[in-house]
Amino acid sequence: MVRSFLSARAGGNEAMKTCVNTSLGETWIEAGEAPDWQRLADRRETWVPGTVPERGLFLTAGADVQKDRIEVDVWAWGRGLESWLVDHLVLEGGPGDPGCWEALTDLLGRVWQHERGGQIALTRLAIDTGYETSAVYAWARQVGFAQVAPVKGVEGFNRASPVSGPTWVDATEAGRRLRRGARLWTVAVSTFKAETYRFLRLERLTAEELEAGASFPPGTVHLPDWVDAEWLKQLTAEQLVTVKTKRGFARLEWQKLRERNEALDTRVYARAAAWIAGLDRWPEERWTEAECDLSVAPAPPAPAPRRSEKQPPLSADGWLGRRRGWLR
Repeated sequence: MVRSFLSARAGGNEAMKTCVNTSLGETWIEAGEAPDWQRLADRRETWVPGTVPERGLFLTAGADVQKDRIEVDVWAWGRGLESWLVDHLVLEGGPGDPGCWEALTDLLGRVWQHERGGQIALTRLAIDTGYETSAVYAWARQVGFAQVAPVKGVEGFNRASPVSGPTWVDATEAGRRLRRGARLWTVAVSTFKAETYRFLRLERLTAEELEAGASFPPGTVHLPDWVDAEWLKQLTAEQLVTVKTKRGFARLEWQKLRERNEALDTRVYARAAAWIAGLDRWPEERWTEAECDLSVAPAPPAPAPRRSEKQPPLSADGWLGRRRGWLR
């Protein structure tokens, strides 16, 4: 076994996969897929909760329905899929509480202040239908589908079209689909998870490079200093592994490293909402129009990320003072 292991290690990743899967009977973990949450903590930046940073021009949200709450993360998007976490909300009560749905409805009409003038509202909110599906559909029917996208996550990669639909799920007694009824979007969550982790692993520019006028790489994810250890661990809660099927074929599969992963789920749903709204297909003229709508001139080169002097302690017990309801 030792000789086999050493030989496989000398042969590279593919040989090691075979050794780990067959000889050791263990799951092979793709190296580097899950970013280190402590590294992300060190790269947090400072901006006011509920404020859209200067290069963010487009807001989407992802909502994850739990038994006793609905968790919502609001993300701002800019050119090249650069993104910023703008707000985190925990709506207490869950799908059985009308007040929880009222709070979610209020969110659709809320506006966020932009750092350089103007206000911006949510373009689209994607909400998971995996738990209490009928309650999610009922709420979506009530508020309408112009701003809300019920989504269903499916495993597997689909890089060509990670979001498909919508599929009309309401039907008459005769089984005829109602085109004005509830509609469901299908999301290949593996694609957006892999994309998110790839963006999180991007190297950051140095202060000298930023001062020289360099821009952040496309896809850069900016995280604020008001998120704590629990949220960061949720964002990095899954790992892409190679597993063997019953027929002996290898396939990639996302597995949880810890139980709670709401931050990753809401990020995936917010990203799906951006796809549905057409962000991936925006021409430069559309971005310029978004800047004009906000009365925001094209942003100058990004300044070096500011670090707060007193960052919140990174306690594994969750949010410090646990932020309930709206973050102001």
